[in-house]
Amino acid sequence: MKITSILVVDDDENDQFICDYTIRKFDPTIRVLKALDGAEALDMLHRETPDAIILDINMPVMNGFEFLDRYAAEFSVHAPVVALLTSSRLGKDRERAMQYSFVKSYFEKPLQADHLRVLAGLLGE
Repeated sequence: MKITSILVVDDDENDQFICDYTIRKFDPTIRVLKALDGAEALDMLHRETPDAIILDINMPVMNGFEFLDRYAAEFSVHAPVVALLTSSRLGKDRERAMQYSFVKSYFEKPLQADHLRVLAGLLGE
């Protein structure tokens, strides 16, 4: 399955820019959706399901773990791949994230082409 769309959920506009740039350089045909926090992402996901979600942990309004809890409870169909992209190097954050069946990867910022190759591999590209 080719990646056609990715939702990037991050409150930092610089990180959003880096993700957008990296994704477009990796494959300019991928549609990049953006949300600044988990609540905005949930609203967006009521309208469409992207192929992948790249999620930060530390955000105001609704952090990454609060998003994952609500996403698991509210949606019966999940994006094929959810990956956390964070500056957190805490093992407990990685362990907590990977407890969700739809979370497939955990990357450290910044987003890199290698991360996108992993996502593509998880989607069967």
